[in-house]
Amino acid sequence: MAMQVEVLGPGIAAEVRGLRLWEPLADGDIDRLRTLFAEHSVLVIRRQPLSENEYADFCALFGALEHTVRTDWASRVRPEIGLITNLRGSDGNPLGGLGDGEVEWHSDQTYMANPATGAGLHAVEIPPDGGRTFWANLVAAYEALPERLKQAIEGKNAVFRYQKRLNKYKGADQNLPAEGRKRTPDVLHPLVHVHPLSGRKALYLDPTTTIGIAGMPEAEGNALLDELAAHTIQPAFVYTHNWQVGDVVLWSNGCLMHRREPFPASDRRLMKRATMHLPAALHIIPKTFMPEEMAA
Repeated sequence: MAMQVEVLGPGIAAEVRGLRLWEPLADGDIDRLRTLFAEHSVLVIRRQPLSENEYADFCALFGALEHTVRTDWASRVRPEIGLITNLRGSDGNPLGGLGDGEVEWHSDQTYMANPATGAGLHAVEIPPDGGRTFWANLVAAYEALPERLKQAIEGKNAVFRYQKRLNKYKGADQNLPAEGRKRTPDVLHPLVHVHPLSGRKALYLDPTTTIGIAGMPEAEGNALLDELAAHTIQPAFVYTHNWQVGDVVLWSNGCLMHRREPFPASDRRLMKRATMHLPAALHIIPKTFMPEEMAA
């Protein structure tokens, strides 16, 4: 069956039909998928009953896979696959992470010096209701900004701190150990990047980790970040995904934010996640500066 493509939502997602990802893909299909991913930033492929090896091998077509940082969430079959789930083992311990609560608007790995911007989820079990995922198009959001905001952020770098996210989900008393602080020092990324294929500009935001804008007073910088974040999540910029068992969804964090809605704790949900280092020739890879570089 020939590959078929349907653009979804406000244009940032494309659903691809006619593929059996458990079978070898033709070179032409792989090239087209890579181009579609670069153009739309979210790829949706439904009805894929995949093993972890099949799923991981498919994701690796788009970029080198990263081992799951949280080893307690990692698959025993492929350490590159993390379990996003509220399920527990026979010993009562969680099998993975991120449970059943809401996950607020964010972009992955923004607090890293070299963020791996590619991500994928494979839906194995889903709740009857809730648990939808939303993606905000930061290209369209930038283009719709008032001119005063475009001028206000031109050349500006936001400061990203992992501790802020840890405080949000674990509580303000959850301090990182010394090794964790060493691995995740504050980093700066430009608020605006240019897509390598289209030449269009995109915002780069994460309300769960940004603590200010370099060179601006704290209150003024955070007020500007809040205004940008509120602008980007307007319905006109958001694609909503209603999960089905067997869905494979890939996305590029370089030009998107996403969030998950909660679902009943009594319902089962199991998603398998992969993280990829996408190529800079096809995707936005955020530039990184360290605070000491900006001070020099």
